[in-house]
Parts: sequence; C-alpha cells; structure tokens
Amino acid sequence: MKNNTVIHPIPPVYDKNSKVLILGSFPSVKSREYGFFYGHRQNRFWRVVAAVFDEKVPESIEEKKKLLLRNCIALWDVIHSCEISGSADSAIKNALPNDISRIMEESRIERIFTNGRKAHELYGKYLESKTGIKATCLPSTSPANAAYSLDRLIDEWGVIKG
Repeated sequence: MKNNTVIHPIPPVYDKNSKVLILGSFPSVKSREYGFFYGHRQNRFWRVVAAVFDEKVPESIEEKKKLLLRNCIALWDVIHSCEISGSADSAIKNALPNDISRIMEESRIERIFTNGRKAHELYGKYLESKTGIKATCLPSTSPANAAYSLDRLIDEWGVIKG
C-alpha cells in the first residue's frame, strides 16, 4: 500500500492586525497546484468574502492576500499533513494539525471560524484546547456543498464581519 501523505504547502496569511481567523481543513488538489487557498474556480470562498465586505472579487494571489489583511482576517487550515487521495474532506486520514500558536501570538485573534464541518471537527479535536477559543462553524464554500446557494453562503458568512 502506497503512502499518500501530503504536507500542507501554503503558508498562513495574517498580520499583527488580524482579529478573525478562518480555518479550512486542508487544501484541495487544485489549491495545492495553484499555490494558494481556495484555488478551485468553483469554490465560492473568494466570492463570499468579497461580498461580505462589499469589495470586488480578487483575482490574483496578491489581491486575495490584500483583501484578507485589509479586513483583519487571518487564513489557514487545521491540518499540517494527512493521507489523502483527491480533495474530499472525507478522504482525509491520519491528520496531524498545524501549529497555530505563532498566528495567535503575532496577531490579535478574537474570533475563529471554520469553513465547513470537517474543519470544525478537526479544530475541536486538535486546536481548541490550545487557543481557548470556541470556533463558529460556517457552511462550506466548496462546490460539493450544493445545499447552499451563493446568496445563502454570503448571508451565513456575514458573521465574520462582526
């Protein structure tokens, strides 16, 4: 049996002004190829966040980073490495968590949100005891979450604005 362990290749986005931390589970194959979070064209993350803050949808990685930082948002994933085939959260096995202590120390995180149930479950299992902050689970922006329209996602995700 082949070991499909993949290490998270994307560094976190945050700065000293970040107050909100959004955590996904683990980057998809497309995101890993693209080299940044939510790189799959069908993922609605960037459209949702842009709409919540009444901004235009960012195109480049640099524009995406600026959108986050301008709105005091830090972004990363719960998992550092795992065995995974494809991109589905259900395919994640033997997960090891990221160390988010540096983000917590170097920013002003007050609230934590998870993008989907798997990220929420893994945050609760591995990281909540370290941060002492209970995360709010938001509906996944993944195209696999067909139960949520773009408008409904924008509505639910509005809480990140505080």
